[in-house]
Amino acid sequence: MPALSSTPRPAVRPGSRSAAPAWAFLACGALAVVLYAFGPSVLRLSLFLAVTIGSIVATVTGTLRLRVPGARRPWWALLAAEIAFLGGAVLRATVPGADAMPPGPAALLPDLLVVPGYLVYAYGLIDMLRRRRAGEDDPARVDALLIGTGAALAAWAFLTGPRIGAAAVSTVPQIIAACFPMVDVLLLVIVAQLVLADGARRPALWLLGTSAGVMFVGDLLYALHEDGLSTGSPLLTLFDVLILTAFFTVGAAALHPTMRTLAEPQAVVVRNLGVVRTIGIAAVLVAPSVMAIVSPPSGGWNSVVWLALSVLLTGTIVARIVRANNSRARAERAARHRATHDALTDLPNRELLTETITRWCHRVADEGQEISLLFIDLDRFKMVNDSWGHVVGDELLCAVAGRLGAAVRSEDLVCRVGGDEFVILTAAPSQSTFVESLAKRLLTDFAAPFILSVGSVIITPSIGVARSDGATEALELIRDADTAMYKAKRSGRNGYAFFDRTLHEQVRIRVDLEQALRGALDRGELSVHYQPIVDLATDELSGFEALMRWNHPELGTVSPLEFIPIAEDTGLIVESGAWLLEEAAAQLVRWRAQRPAGLPELHISVNISVRQLRDAALVGVVRGVLDRTGLPASALWLEITESGVMEDPEGVLADLRALRDLGVTLCIDDFGTGYSSLSYLRFIPAGIVKIDRSFLAGVGAGSANEAIVRAVVAMAHTLGQEVVAEGVETLVQRDWLREHGCDRAQGWLYGAPRPAKAQLLWMDRSVSMLHLGGLPS
Repeated sequence: MPALSSTPRPAVRPGSRSAAPAWAFLACGALAVVLYAFGPSVLRLSLFLAVTIGSIVATVTGTLRLRVPGARRPWWALLAAEIAFLGGAVLRATVPGADAMPPGPAALLPDLLVVPGYLVYAYGLIDMLRRRRAGEDDPARVDALLIGTGAALAAWAFLTGPRIGAAAVSTVPQIIAACFPMVDVLLLVIVAQLVLADGARRPALWLLGTSAGVMFVGDLLYALHEDGLSTGSPLLTLFDVLILTAFFTVGAAALHPTMRTLAEPQAVVVRNLGVVRTIGIAAVLVAPSVMAIVSPPSGGWNSVVWLALSVLLTGTIVARIVRANNSRARAERAARHRATHDALTDLPNRELLTETITRWCHRVADEGQEISLLFIDLDRFKMVNDSWGHVVGDELLCAVAGRLGAAVRSEDLVCRVGGDEFVILTAAPSQSTFVESLAKRLLTDFAAPFILSVGSVIITPSIGVARSDGATEALELIRDADTAMYKAKRSGRNGYAFFDRTLHEQVRIRVDLEQALRGALDRGELSVHYQPIVDLATDELSGFEALMRWNHPELGTVSPLEFIPIAEDTGLIVESGAWLLEEAAAQLVRWRAQRPAGLPELHISVNISVRQLRDAALVGVVRGVLDRTGLPASALWLEITESGVMEDPEGVLADLRALRDLGVTLCIDDFGTGYSSLSYLRFIPAGIVKIDRSFLAGVGAGSANEAIVRAVVAMAHTLGQEVVAEGVETLVQRDWLREHGCDRAQGWLYGAPRPAKAQLLWMDRSVSMLHLGGLPS
């Protein structure tokens, strides 16, 4: 097996290549052009062919490296233009009279290649622009048209118009030569769009822009000094230098790795209006006035063209102003929409909800209506994310948004104000039943499954309703509906509840309890009470269930029914539950040491909350408690609820199996009150089933509950599990349970939960305290 290197290697993006060949070609091209301009004339032909042919080869090489389908097409167009330009130059140099000044009929032959070359070059740039354009709202189009129109006006005013109107320009070749700068204006417009567009500006783009720019300057100089050009003249040499520069910059652009970005869609890169761009636009604005003074138009047709270009320039300026204003307005609307709408569902968010409530409050009182707000929370939505992932969770949220939107009227407002929290805002006549009927209809609608990519998913809502006649502030109304929603959840979920003022007092009490509970463990306010668990066959003590109690110095004894849910919701149960586990284990170790030999070994039973089950550190906490206290794992029972397992079946079951492997005994607590399915006994790795006290009512007196208890006992025994009955209060219940095979029992018949000292009488008794005529006190 090959050894693995410990030295990390830099990641290389597939298809990436170095920019060195492009810069090397650019340097060689620049050197060749310098030699062409200042070197011996005998080298010029070789240098000219080397630069032009080298550029064609470089363009072919760079284009062939592109792997994206269709991305090569604009580069093939530029290659065709280069070949056409080279062919025109060869014809101009070899055909007699083709390079005569002024141009004669023979000059038409090179133009048969050069003119199509310009068209193909323009097509290649347009194709790049079409593929690369970052956004339809990009102002580069108008700015490029501004620059092009200004350049066209200048070229026509100073060059094309006067030359076409002059008596000396009478042949077609001369007219074509005079119009070449106007063709370059078209290329300049396209390149300006490429450069000014909101996409990223890469070296290949600058090189291509340089090529088009020097081509424009070269054609302009050629047309301006056409009469003064002759073989070997400095102006003709300068013209050749510019054409060669246009060639080798195209080749360098094709070799540069960023050339692929010129044929790929670009992400929008918003920039401020730069100084150069601002000066360019300002120069275009004053161009007509300056040119009218310097070179006023002469002749009717010349004036018409001049006027047409001036009108086009003015129209473009107006379009630029209108577009900028519209773009700003659209950007403000888009920013406003993003600020007031949810990104996932595109529903209004809390900000827009608050604004709408405030606006409606000003009119509902006058119209005899009231505002109603339905606060909707999806029950157990976390299970969807945990089971199928956040993508499916987002899919469900979008489906819920659609279903809510279909359930309301057009004038109502549906909002998403949190992760799985939605709000419906509506207005209806005071004292009407519209809101309650809407809440009922929503519950009915949610009974139908949502069809998602993973299949059919059913999720239920808890709905809180708050109403206002217009005098309630927006945030207060939202808070009241949220409070009512929690009331619906506490009532069993999948229902609705209306807000009333008494809920405020309940919320205040809950907040006070939560604040007092924080730090209760550190202040020593928490304690452990123990309730006996008895073997029904012998009435002998089997063990104890450890229960947390809270005694506050001001509030007094706080019921577990009040503070345990708060500890669960806030996460305080994780720390306090670990403390309870250690205290109970240590106490049992002391009791086992005090207990006379020959009596049955005791166990301790400790409740594990849903929040603790979801804590990844649970197995480690239990293992640490066993190690520190020295308690045998078999003496520890951990009680879990069915609903706690089903909150996160995969993760919880893995931890339960790990606890079982430690030797701990797992108990299903309050069996029948959660998902109420005997099938769960098959896959939860529990050794004990605890029947909830609610099923013992009427047991022994012919109650219908007897059949349920018998079924649970039979099923548990079939699966090799023992059964503990909770809440045994009478001898009749005890005798009936014993007769039907129940293994153990706990309840007030044997003793209430009491501190450890109050249970000492159980330690040295070999038979139940019932046989001795009384309960331990």
